Amino acid sequence: MDMAVVELGRLQFALTAMYHFLFVPLTLGLSFLLVIMESIYVMTGREIWRTITRFWGKLFGINFVLGVATGITMEFEFCTNWAYYAHYVGDIFGAPLAIEGLMAFFLEATFVGLMFFGWDRLSKVAHLAVTFLVALGSNLSALWILIANGWMQNPVGARFNPETMRMEVTDFYSVLFNPVAQAKFVHTVSAGYVAASVFVMGVSAWYLLKGKWTNVARRSMMVASAFGLAASLSVVVLGDESGYALTDNQKMKLAAIEAMWHTEEAPAGLSIFGIPDLEAQKTHYEVKIPYVLGLISTRSLTGEVMGINELVLKADERIRSGIIAYDAVEKLKVNRTDMAAREQFERHKADLGYAMLLKRHVADPRAATDQQIMQAAKDTIPNVPVMFWLFRIMAGLGFFFIAFFAMAFWCASACQFNKRWFLKIAVAIMPLPWIAIEFGWMLAEIGRQPWAVEGVLPTFLAASSLTMGQIWATIIGFTLLYGALALIEVRLMIAMIRKGPVEHHEPAPAASGSSYADRGYTAMPAE
Repeated sequence: MDMAVVELGRLQFALTAMYHFLFVPLTLGLSFLLVIMESIYVMTGREIWRTITRFWGKLFGINFVLGVATGITMEFEFCTNWAYYAHYVGDIFGAPLAIEGLMAFFLEATFVGLMFFGWDRLSKVAHLAVTFLVALGSNLSALWILIANGWMQNPVGARFNPETMRMEVTDFYSVLFNPVAQAKFVHTVSAGYVAASVFVMGVSAWYLLKGKWTNVARRSMMVASAFGLAASLSVVVLGDESGYALTDNQKMKLAAIEAMWHTEEAPAGLSIFGIPDLEAQKTHYEVKIPYVLGLISTRSLTGEVMGINELVLKADERIRSGIIAYDAVEKLKVNRTDMAAREQFERHKADLGYAMLLKRHVADPRAATDQQIMQAAKDTIPNVPVMFWLFRIMAGLGFFFIAFFAMAFWCASACQFNKRWFLKIAVAIMPLPWIAIEFGWMLAEIGRQPWAVEGVLPTFLAASSLTMGQIWATIIGFTLLYGALALIEVRLMIAMIRKGPVEHHEPAPAASGSSYADRGYTAMPAE
């Protein structure tokens, strides 16, 4: 297959995924922020919290619609542009996506209408329950999608069946509780909570700078600062857990992130700066913190983190073993009752995917030369400089958010968000969570290359047989469509924010002796 077509197809799918994950984080985070805000309304009975919940709920709704539209497109794309992938591993990969649709998406779709239109038709507690179910559905959607993606990173609970020539599920429990999938889920969801908290902080800070809706803005910022601090701390802690998961399942990705060309004496140090050089296989001007990488990745002072060159030699061994498995499969195609071939396959089946890497260099892996085998082994190295810097920018932003929300948490009690410099920072940093999230996804997907499914199916074999023109047509079409949808969303969001938390609901009559201020609407300038 033409490698230029494969690379273009990979770019197209990556772009589609990036468009989708521009909308998902805000949906995840805002859903539970709404639960918190409405819970305060139910507990206190103060009408201002109803106004706050309804306002952020409208922004959630706009984003929710775009997230659904872009997500559905991605699932269809597996069959149009990644047909062999869908055929080869569809029995495993399709199951979590089907469950996501039946369990999570239907849950969201059923209750989202009640959440928006049931305010005056349901009791306070019943409406809070509906809001919680919408939030639960949003997060369950992320869970099942990340279980599917986690299986691509660590394909457990499945095996190649020489009878059907496809991958099949052998243990769905292992697929469900895949350690990589669980680590990715909690890390990704926490990042979504950070994005939503920064969004609420930024919009509220803009209101305070303008002197508008100050009661709503301050209360929103207090909730977002506490929620954001907890979420930003969890992102860093759970990111550490993701690093530990890489040690057993994606050693090459970990080595590439650290630009670790050679195995170091345990415990390895963590690079905080450097300039990776691919030709010299060296990282110039490297600054390391001793022991930290060893502690993160092995949870010990004696565990070893393998370097890139040693992992290439390991890949060479697995490719040679995979050739034996490939030969057995070819024999079984001719004679399914060949017991010698069956035994040969069973001994080497774990390395079958590595033999398929040779198809990039030779039509029949059994005819590969030593030079071609070594070249295929070197293909397992992802783009080291890109990986190195993506991780450091993402991690740096993670620690920045901890500092920002700690400052916000302090400012909530010390200055009641009256410092204009802090409010300007809150507005200015609104795009940063999305940058961190997109860099995180790029890190996960670039680091997996050259695999569509780690150790099982190379990316260049997973793509459909499409022409360059067909792929360009879909790239341009998706970009124009999603670009138009993004512009519509931004315009709707801006219009809603400018309109502000206008609430036409008539508050319940005040109890005897209570005042308008007691119900949460203390008059303030410009409100």
